[in-house]
Amino acid sequence: MSHSIPSEFDIVFAGGGTTACVVAGRLAAYDPSLRILILEAGQHTLDKPIHVQPSQYPFNQLPTSTTVTFNIGNPSPRLNGRVPIVPCGRCVGGGSCVNFMVYTRPPASDYDDWGADGWESESLIPLMKKLETYEEQLDCPTHGYDGPIKVSSGGCKMGISDEFIQVGTTYHKRQYADDTDDLETCNTYSAIANVWLMYKRYIDRTTGRRSDAAHQYIYNQAHNPNLQVWDGKCVKRIIFEDKRAVGVEFTSDPVSCPDADQSSSIVRASKLVVVSAGTFGSPTILERSGIGAEAILTRCGIEQLVNLPGVGENYQDHNLVIAPYLAADGTVTMDALWRGESILEESLAQWSSSGKSLIAQNGLDSKIKWRPDDEELKAMDSTFQPRWKEFFQDRPDKAVAIFTAFAGCSLMGILPPRSYMSAGYYTLYPVSIGSVHITVTEDGKEGMDFTTGFLDEPSDIVPLDFGYKKTREIFRRMASYRGEVAAGHPDFPEGSAAACREASGPVDLNAPDIVYTAEDDEAISQFHRDIAQTSWHSLGTCAMKSEADQGVVDPRLNVYGVSNLKVADMSIVPLNVGTNTFSTALLIGERAAMIIAEDLGINCI
Repeated sequence: MSHSIPSEFDIVFAGGGTTACVVAGRLAAYDPSLRILILEAGQHTLDKPIHVQPSQYPFNQLPTSTTVTFNIGNPSPRLNGRVPIVPCGRCVGGGSCVNFMVYTRPPASDYDDWGADGWESESLIPLMKKLETYEEQLDCPTHGYDGPIKVSSGGCKMGISDEFIQVGTTYHKRQYADDTDDLETCNTYSAIANVWLMYKRYIDRTTGRRSDAAHQYIYNQAHNPNLQVWDGKCVKRIIFEDKRAVGVEFTSDPVSCPDADQSSSIVRASKLVVVSAGTFGSPTILERSGIGAEAILTRCGIEQLVNLPGVGENYQDHNLVIAPYLAADGTVTMDALWRGESILEESLAQWSSSGKSLIAQNGLDSKIKWRPDDEELKAMDSTFQPRWKEFFQDRPDKAVAIFTAFAGCSLMGILPPRSYMSAGYYTLYPVSIGSVHITVTEDGKEGMDFTTGFLDEPSDIVPLDFGYKKTREIFRRMASYRGEVAAGHPDFPEGSAAACREASGPVDLNAPDIVYTAEDDEAISQFHRDIAQTSWHSLGTCAMKSEADQGVVDPRLNVYGVSNLKVADMSIVPLNVGTNTFSTALLIGERAAMIIAEDLGINCI
C-alpha cells in the first residue's frame, strides 16, 4: 500500500473508517483489477499496540489522543448549559480500531423498520452471517462461522460478571440465556423476562487481538497493489462535471501531518466516489461540495449544486452514564493494568505467547438488554408512559436500555489506586434528534455547527433516572461491593438515605431498596444532565429515506440529484438501532459492497 501517486482510480473512498474498509476490501477481493483508493485523515493502525491490544481501548479517549476526533457540540440548556463532546474514530479502520469491542446486535425488526428496499432483515441476515466467525456456541442459525470478523468472549473471565448475573437472576428476577444477540431472543420471552448473559467481544479467541475492519478487510490484502490507502489525507469536497462525481479534492491532514504542505490535490474516480467519512464527516463533505440546504450553504459562501435539506439532519446516538463503585481488595479488575502497574509486564508476556490474560479483555463481561416489568414501569416517571405505549409496549423485542458491569473504572489518574467496578447504562431509542452542519467561525474559518439534541425530549431522561436506581440496587448486592465513589454519583441532599459512602460489604439480597425522596430524584436528574454522554454510536446525518422525507440517499446508497456518488457509513441509518453500532457499520459495508458490485457487473460470491 505504497504512496505511489496515480491521479486516477476506478473508485475513491472519502474516508477510511469501518464501512469503507469493508466495502473496499470486499470489492478488491471480488475483482483484484479494480483500482481502489481510500483517503483517510487519520493514520495507519497496522499492528499498533493501542489498536490491536484490546485492553488499551481507553487510551484512545485521552484528551491528547489523535486516533479520534473530538466533535464539540453546542451548549445545551437540557445538559445544564454543558458543551457535549462526541469522539469518533480518526484512523484507518475508524471506530472499529478504537471502540470498546462490545458485540451486540439489534433486533431484526430494527432493519425492517427502516422501510428501505433490499435492507429488510431477511435480506441482511445472510450478510450478518457472512461477516463474522462466532467463536463461542456452534449451530446458532443467525450467527456466522467463517467470516473475517472474530467474535469471542476474549482472553479471560472476570468474577464481577458472575456476581452481576447472579444478582440479576435472583434479586432482579430475570432469566439467563447464552445468546441474546440472535436477533429475536426477546420475542421468545414475555416482556418481563429479560436476559442476562456473558458479553461477547470483537476479539480473536486464538490471538487475543482486537478484530477490526482495517486488519480483517484491508491490511490482509497488502499483496494487491490496486488497493491503496493514503493516510493523513483530509477530503475537502467532491469534484463534479455536470452533476456527475468524477473525483475528490483533498489536503494533508493538519493533525496527522502537522508539517506537511496544506495545498490541495485532486484525484479522479472513473467509476464511483463513495463518501464514507462517518456521521460527522460525510454530511460536511457533501455540504462543502454544494449538496445541502440553501441557507446553510449560503451562510458559508458555497454555491448550491443540489438542494437536499436533509443533509446533516437526523443526528442520533444513545445516551450513556457510567457510575463508579468501590470493589473489594483483591477483586480482579482492569484498574492495575490501566495504571501501568507491575501486572502489565506479566499480562503482556502471557498475551504474546497465548493470546490470553487481561490484555485480551475490555472489562465488560455481562449485560442485560433491559425492558421494565409492570412494577418497574409504575415506578418510573409518568413522562415515559406515552413513549412506552407508542414505541415499546407492542414490540417485545425492543430493549429500552442496556445495563452492564465494568470490571474497573476508566477515571485513571483521578481516583486513588485500588480496585473499582462501574455500572454502565445507556438508552437505545432516545427520541431526541440533533444535527451536524458546516459553519463559518468569527475568524472566517470553517467550523462545525453540531447540536446533539441529548435529553431535549422529556421522556429521554426517565430510563436513565431509573437505570441509576436499578443498577445501584444490583451493585449493592454484589459480593465485591464496597460502596460508591461519591464523586461519580448524584449530589444527594445532606442526611439523605440515598447518600453515597464506603461500605464494608454488600447488603443482603432481600434487603429493602433505597427509598428516594423528591429531592433525591431531582439530584439524580441533575446528575444525568451534568454527565450523560455519547455512547459513541452517532448515526443518521445522511439518512436513507425518500427525498420528500428529508432523505439524502436512496436504498442503493445513491445521493439524490447527482450521479456516480454514494454514501456508505453509519450516517445513512434512518432510524436508531438498539445495539452497539459496530455490528451495523460492518453490515452496511457488506450490503454496500454487494450493491456496488452489482452496479459494476462484478460477481460478488
